[in-house]
Amino acid sequence: MSLDQLYQQIILEHSKLRHGSGLAGADLPAGAASGQSHQLNPVCGDEITVRVTVAEGKVSGLRWDGEGCSISMASASVLTDLADGLEAAELQRVIDSFREVLRSRGKVPADPEILGDAAAFEGVARYAARVKCAMLSWVAAEDALAQALAGQDHPAGP
Repeated sequence: MSLDQLYQQIILEHSKLRHGSGLAGADLPAGAASGQSHQLNPVCGDEITVRVTVAEGKVSGLRWDGEGCSISMASASVLTDLADGLEAAELQRVIDSFREVLRSRGKVPADPEILGDAAAFEGVARYAARVKCAMLSWVAAEDALAQALAGQDHPAGP
């Protein structure tokens, strides 16, 4: 199996399995904060809402709900698997790396050591119209992460 075929298989599997899909969840643990962001790709109609929960500086949950093409749904699923347990700063570095690869138009190779299964989206970089599809959940996660971190800096009073 070629690397392209393997990557296609990863995207297809994640678009069907949708890890982390569904926003219904438990109450926040003590000391945790969450942020939520809704993003829309007006070009194709894909939309997603991502909720990121941070506790003690680590991502303790990333959940999402959305509708769209297989690329956008698979991308959200892969992101869910990557984010869990990462330090908040490390998640931001992963998001930055993913963005750099996708916006390079195929010039920057994906590093599987950093991106894991998200390296499967490297081929999407060659199709400008699909980059927004793959980036949608990542942009939402970045925004939700910033909100969660701001919430940890300013916890609600009793």
